[in-house]
Amino acid sequence: MNQAQYSFQTNESYLDFEFESNGPKGSIKKVVRYSPRNVDGMTYFNLGFGDWNEAEARIDDVSTTNNQDTQKVLATVAATVLDFTAAYPDMLVYAEGSTPARTRLYQMGISANLAQIEPILEIYAFKKGVGWEAFQIGTNYEAFMARRK
Repeated sequence: MNQAQYSFQTNESYLDFEFESNGPKGSIKKVVRYSPRNVDGMTYFNLGFGDWNEAEARIDDVSTTNNQDTQKVLATVAATVLDFTAAYPDMLVYAEGSTPARTRLYQMGISANLAQIEPILEIYAFKKGVGWEAFQIGTNYEAFMARRK
């Protein structure tokens, strides 16, 4: 994607990524973690993302930073998806916001960048009453899956 993003670091397994959000609230450590899941014989990786809570040593996926860099943060998270799927090209990545508003924000990001995403990733989306389908702009979804082409 051709959007500004933060530089990030990853570990050897490409399962954990870290970067710093910088804005009016200061420098906030963000963590993206890919966790393996297996449901009904299907293996995928859940994309977990949020502010790093140092006191509790965990990702806080419900905090709102308001650092006025939402698009840059989302572009950085998207870049980690590309790195993760380059390391694990056969794995599915599952993403769902911790709130409906965050899921909608992810959907808007996918929609706005779909032309750049489609040559690299297959994007699927989950809609209640329908199930999984190829992502379509203009349809509201509850969750997303991506796989390297």
